[in-house]
Amino acid sequence: MKTALTIAGFDPSGGAGIQADLKTFHAHGIYGLSAVTAVTVQDTQKVYGIYEINPQVVYDQIICLLKDAEIHAVKIGMLVNTEVIDAVADALSSVMLPAIILDPVMISTSGFKILAPDALNRLVTRLFPVIDILTPNICEAEALTGKNITTIKEMKASANDILKMGVKKVVVKGGHMPHKLATDILYDGLNYKIIESKWADSNNVHGTGCTFSSAIAANMAMGKCFFEAATCAKTYITSAFEYTVSPGKGDKQFNHFYQSLNIS
Repeated sequence: MKTALTIAGFDPSGGAGIQADLKTFHAHGIYGLSAVTAVTVQDTQKVYGIYEINPQVVYDQIICLLKDAEIHAVKIGMLVNTEVIDAVADALSSVMLPAIILDPVMISTSGFKILAPDALNRLVTRLFPVIDILTPNICEAEALTGKNITTIKEMKASANDILKMGVKKVVVKGGHMPHKLATDILYDGLNYKIIESKWADSNNVHGTGCTFSSAIAANMAMGKCFFEAATCAKTYITSAFEYTVSPGKGDKQFNHFYQSLNIS
């Protein structure tokens, strides 16, 4: 059975972080392993606080799993601060790994700042050379490049700018940009690919970025190339919007196992 490792934060509401990643892996038939970088205090309405895990503990979690299991893909999410970024970079640099996907989580859906202000540069200098695929949304791409993004052309330019920072491939997600279709830009340094879908009827769904990036990781673990993996992940998450649940008083959550439902 193929395996994938998620390195991310713990979400007690179950909609994002390692919970969303593990559900997504399992929905794709991938066995999921996890290393926790932070424990959040949050429900379906908002994030109330974040408690960082000791960087040495983060490092040790990753190393022990790498020594024990054959891992076919790695997805990285919440990293919080420079010390945790260094710990993850050191651990992943110590061995040869397959595809590593980084979702540069900076701000929660409710507006809570997740990445420390001084950590963005460390993310670029320490982790970008290690990873294979970066999956920023429009806001994150703007923070990385310092440029506003309002058009497809500017999304492509942003993808090119981000590749120059050291990553090998990038997906600029257009979910935060008003456009006729939900449009993402894929770029591998040679070719651009535009993937589009209709806008989902469901609004305020928690964990979209986590689920999308972990779906890419799952497809990469199955041996698919970058463009195919990202396209399959787009199809998966677009369909998932049709099968959301409301476990609390706030945002909806994906039913990551919608493909197994008996729907007539």
